[in-house]
Amino acid sequence: MHGSTEYLAEGSRVGIRHYTHDDGAEFVARARESKALHQPWLFPPANAATYASYAGRLIEDLTKAGFLVCERDGGGIAGFININNIVEGAFQCGALGYGAFAHAAGRGLMGEGLDLVVRYAFGGLGLHRLEINVQPDNAASIALARRCGFRLEGFSPEFLFIDGAWRDHERWAITADMIRT
Repeated sequence: MHGSTEYLAEGSRVGIRHYTHDDGAEFVARARESKALHQPWLFPPANAATYASYAGRLIEDLTKAGFLVCERDGGGIAGFININNIVEGAFQCGALGYGAFAHAAGRGLMGEGLDLVVRYAFGGLGLHRLEINVQPDNAASIALARRCGFRLEGFSPEFLFIDGAWRDHERWAITADMIRT
C-alpha cells in the first residue's frame, strides 16, 4: 500500500497519485470485479498486458495525465481519473475520463478524487479548462460531473466509438474560474 507522502493531493478520505506499472495486479483485479458497473460505458484494462500498455501511455505521453484515486485508509485503489488530449498554448484544456471500482462506488470517494484532480489540473498542470464527454444514459457519471461543478455545454452526436458503435455524448466542462473556494 502507499503512504500519504506519495500523494499529489489529499482529501479527507482519498489521495490522488500517478499510475505505476506496479499497480497492474490490483488495477486489473478491481477492473474485473467492476465489469458489470463499467459496461457498456467503459472498458478498462482487465489483464496484465493491456494494463501495461494503458499505464505506459499515461506515464509517458505528455498529452495525458493519469491519476489513481486511493483510499487514505490502507491505500487501496478506489478508481481512476485520466486527463487525455491535453492541449497547451491558448487552449490549456484536457478531456477527463474516469471510473469508480465497484467496491468504492456510491461512497463519495470519486467525487472527492475528482475535486482533487480538478484542482491539481488547474494548479500544478496550469490548465484553464477540463471537459467530460459522457453518454446521455450514464446517469452515475453525469451525476458526478454535476456534483463536482461541471456545467452542461452541449451534445455531440456519434462522438466516440465505444463497444462497436459511434455513441452520442453530452459535453460537460469546468474552467479554473468556476472552482469553489
